[in-house]
Amino acid sequence: MTTSVALLGTGLMGFPMARRLLAAGHELTVWNRDQSKARPLAGEGARVADSAAAAVRDATHIITMLTDGTVVDQVLFDTGVAEAITAGATVIDMSSIQPGQAREHARRLSALGISHLDAPVSGGTGGAEAGTLAIMVGGETETFDKAANLFSPMGRAIRVGPSGAGQLAKLANQAIVGIAIGAVAEATLLVSEGGGDLDAFRAALAGGFADSTILQVHGQRMQANDFAPRGRASVQLKDLNNVLLEARELGIQLPLVEAIRDRFVRLANDLDGGNLDHSALFIELLDLNGRPPAPRV
Repeated sequence: MTTSVALLGTGLMGFPMARRLLAAGHELTVWNRDQSKARPLAGEGARVADSAAAAVRDATHIITMLTDGTVVDQVLFDTGVAEAITAGATVIDMSSIQPGQAREHARRLSALGISHLDAPVSGGTGGAEAGTLAIMVGGETETFDKAANLFSPMGRAIRVGPSGAGQLAKLANQAIVGIAIGAVAEATLLVSEGGGDLDAFRAALAGGFADSTILQVHGQRMQANDFAPRGRASVQLKDLNNVLLEARELGIQLPLVEAIRDRFVRLANDLDGGNLDHSALFIELLDLNGRPPAPRV
């Protein structure tokens, strides 16, 4: 069964997700603040709306894929979107925001008769293009079950708990990703400086306890000095800040997250690397060690 879907936010992630939904046969309306990022989808069958409020009218499901919780809040509640959504529809926020923000959005939408799922993703632009995203979902089981056919073209969705739990799982994911990038950067520098073959090094670790997507994919990017943005360092920094905000709310300390967050701050602010891929933390490490970065691909 097809659904009538509105997707708000057709940036690096939202654009390939929209293409997956269109390929699966869903009726899709798209909107983006910069309309030039949405218009190409018209050639693939999407309707391009002039405003976010116009996009959501008559949609059974509204997907938001926006920069952060503040932007999600503004788009939903300050642009007439919430009032334009038909009662009984479901908002699926696939942005990465704070768990508390997700719970508040769910509360406000529920008062209007609108269901809500927080469903952040992991897998980067490659996963969005291939339809292999890991989708972590918080919300009511019944609402989640009814959205199954919508999630399936984009990746593997698992409900991890009530409202806000999806965002909490994404924060945990981003903590692991950030720390792993730091570890792979240091291992890459160690092997490189010692004269080792980086391709052979990654092959040797394949299948062992230290193997990971971060090692194989991001390690290769570091070796090739290829830091074109697939997942921006600025977004990684935003997520790590949200991890620490949530940790403070829970009364716990996360020293590894705090240390890696500070290094992403240095990459983004001191080295002007916020718009690079998050694997560009390797540049920060090179700078820390007084090693000039190689020319970028």
